[in-house]
Amino acid sequence: MNISAIEIEIPKAEDVRVTEDTLSVDLSDGRTISVPLEWFPRLVHALPKERDNWRLVGRGHGIHWEDIDEDISVEGLLAGRPSGESHKSFKNWLNQHQSRLTSQSSRKTAARR
Repeated sequence: MNISAIEIEIPKAEDVRVTEDTLSVDLSDGRTISVPLEWFPRLVHALPKERDNWRLVGRGHGIHWEDIDEDISVEGLLAGRPSGESHKSFKNWLNQHQSRLTSQSSRKTAARR
């Protein structure tokens, strides 16, 4: 008995939108996939300007957010996989992120004086 493998081509991301509750990705095959933002805690806690600062990586096979060090693959989105980051890792990131935001805010306030 022969079993033939079917090779599935993963579409590429072409555009990304992040709202208060949804991550939507337009794909090269014409589909748009939308997932709950809560799947990706770093995006939930990011500022709107940080959410908007994304770029396609791997020729559209993934999305990277530089400001929050988040990477999401199209394959993972299509498979319905939320972030695999551990609670401990996320908590460390969140503490650093909040400290950075507080520091930036303090510098802006001091510069205005």
